[in-house]
Amino acid sequence: MSLNCWGPCAGRASGRRRGKKAVVNMIDGSSSSSHNKQNEQNKQEWRGIWVIAEQMGGVLSTVSFELLGKAQELQTKASDGEPVTAVLLGEDGAALEEMAAQLAGYGAQRVIVAAAPELKLYQPETYALVLADMIAAYRPSIVLIGATGTGSHLAPAVGAKLKTGSKRPTAWDARLNAEGELVAVVPAFGGRVLGDILCPRHRPQIASFKPGVLVKPPYRQGAEAVTVRYDPGHSLQRDPGRVKAIGLFREEPEGLPLEEAEVVIAGGWGMGSRENWRLLEELAGLLGGAVGCTRPAVDEGWAGEQQMIGTSGKTVRPKVYLGAGISGATHHICGMKDAGLIISINKDEKAPIFQLSDIAVVGDAGDILAGLIAAIKQGGVV
Repeated sequence: MSLNCWGPCAGRASGRRRGKKAVVNMIDGSSSSSHNKQNEQNKQEWRGIWVIAEQMGGVLSTVSFELLGKAQELQTKASDGEPVTAVLLGEDGAALEEMAAQLAGYGAQRVIVAAAPELKLYQPETYALVLADMIAAYRPSIVLIGATGTGSHLAPAVGAKLKTGSKRPTAWDARLNAEGELVAVVPAFGGRVLGDILCPRHRPQIASFKPGVLVKPPYRQGAEAVTVRYDPGHSLQRDPGRVKAIGLFREEPEGLPLEEAEVVIAGGWGMGSRENWRLLEELAGLLGGAVGCTRPAVDEGWAGEQQMIGTSGKTVRPKVYLGAGISGATHHICGMKDAGLIISINKDEKAPIFQLSDIAVVGDAGDILAGLIAAIKQGGVV
């Protein structure tokens, strides 16, 4: 692999500040094995872009649609003429057909379906084996996977089976260079540096993206895709796997999921106490939004880890983001910089978060939030 580092990543999507090139570090991913030599020699045989669609209980993950948007963008720059392909694993039935149609609506031109009772629930060994065999058979040049709880395990497992690189940590963007190679942009050092990671010698090129990092394309009603059936029977007979999933147990989140909210009210260490934290929750309730946080708020027990925004948490794109008591560390900014309107409250007039904010309010977060809540309850215009 090759790694080029840039810094910093703070900045808005429009006019993003990349900074000067800081470090160039070349990592040679080749080895002396005959498999790797043959992989390098036959690079031209690997063509097309695949998106591994993630589904659970017959429901597709939103990140699958976001990946299809990126795949379409990359395909416009590619010259191999291959269709954007979604790969779907699961148990045969009407739900699988409905999901294939949904993938077509979000940009898949071809959907390869592998159906078997053993694939009803995600099983690490089984899914990795079937996908590796499918990739070896079709030879896509690029494979995109969601960096979810499932995908974060699946991507490196498939890469290991195919003796190719899996770009970790998760990418924040991707493009094709002049040679047609995938360049994945990843954050490092808490988001202070952006690195360009390539896999120039081996195929496929695998990259994973966290939900919310990419933009979901518009749904095209009536769009159709070519559906191809792949028989996973040979893979399942060869190695049925040692771990068996016996059921799906889902814990529903309280309130509106953070990544779906149009209004996000976030707080950090500067909130000072659990009592002040309740002001954030009350304001979010009044505005129909969700509460987000930084790492210190999780450490203090004011919020759960599923509410954390940043490189170690979630990426959000709300219409309105209000941050209170947040200084603006880069690893948090990377998770919310693409919000539509950014409002920040902080006692420190030199807080880094203000450099990113559309509206900056200097003052005590608790006092300002209490006043804002009172105004809303009295029918004031916000």
